[in-house]
Amino acid sequence: MNKKEIADIRKQFKKNNDLLHISEIFNVYVMKESSDIYHQQSQPFELLDQDEQELFLNNFKKVLTGSVDEKLFELKFQTDIEDSSQLILHQALLTDDQDNWKAQMIQLVEKILQTKQYEMDIVITFIKAEYFKPIKRQSTEDEESEYNSLHSHAFILSSINQTQEPKKELHFDYIEKEFKYNVVVDPVINLQKPIGGFLFPCFIDHAADVNRILYSAPKANEPDEDFIAEVLNAEETITAKEDKIIFEEVVRDAIGHQLNTSTLANIYQEVHRVVEEDEEDSATLDYQDVENVLKYSGVENVDTEKVETAFNNVIDDNQYQLKAKNIVPKYNKKSIKINTKIANVAISPEDLHHVRQIHFGGKRYLMIEVEEETIIDGFTMIPEVFGDKSEED
Repeated sequence: MNKKEIADIRKQFKKNNDLLHISEIFNVYVMKESSDIYHQQSQPFELLDQDEQELFLNNFKKVLTGSVDEKLFELKFQTDIEDSSQLILHQALLTDDQDNWKAQMIQLVEKILQTKQYEMDIVITFIKAEYFKPIKRQSTEDEESEYNSLHSHAFILSSINQTQEPKKELHFDYIEKEFKYNVVVDPVINLQKPIGGFLFPCFIDHAADVNRILYSAPKANEPDEDFIAEVLNAEETITAKEDKIIFEEVVRDAIGHQLNTSTLANIYQEVHRVVEEDEEDSATLDYQDVENVLKYSGVENVDTEKVETAFNNVIDDNQYQLKAKNIVPKYNKKSIKINTKIANVAISPEDLHHVRQIHFGGKRYLMIEVEEETIIDGFTMIPEVFGDKSEED
């Protein structure tokens, strides 16, 4: 699933949305000490209080929030797995029997509890839902509706949320005119920050792919490998951060560790061009593509054999394909960090052309081309020419 397809589902989680129908919500409360199921409750989502519905809708939206390959990962199920989660989820999606639905979700909960013990009590929530994707009409003959059909997408979404201790608070009683210490012993379920979850199945080009699942990691670039393998029974994944590291190591292995900022800026610009030209947000680079990127960026003495060997040296696979969107830091944001003993500078990849490292008088200088006056602590800096003050007007 690309970011557009994920965003399309995420935006459905809002109140009074006719294009989304959540039939059931199933909450399971798990104790931290024993990893035992303390309580479970299933009910139609529409029977929840309106405010409670809104809390859960925002929670589900957060499960699907984050960058692909950083926080959200499209995973392929492993094959030939006994009691596979793929089969459990598929059967649960098709069944109309509520007891079967709950039993299958409990199977997943048990897998979770066998894999990890949490530091706090947790609540694992499952919903069975369906959203409808309007397809715009192809002709202008039917003026009654903007759409001529709806694609139906049935899915199961899960979120994992920690509990937290209630706050100790001092209240003021207006009636009795006195201060009162508020004692609350019930744990608070933190629906603002889910610590994991998933969506099954994935949807690609309006079609369900039951061989894949969208996994939401606890933190960016930190997927839970045990959860992926043992709970979801899915194949391991590469994060965007790891993809970028692989690219950097391949380039260093192929052409060396030294680059000037102009060449590095050209490399980022070339990869960004590949990303921009790919409408599906899925462009990849094999070793031959990386060779072309380096050549177009002005790198000399680079050839196919060097880059192919670099792929083998770094990841032992010359057929590996890097995701282009993972290689370039956020192109229009200050995502590149230049760290020195004197100062740290943040700059965007597109502005890297304005940065140089130069030698003058036996010393190194970091030179940044600027179009406007530089102001430090309210003072406008006087321009200097290679260390000497320029003549003032």
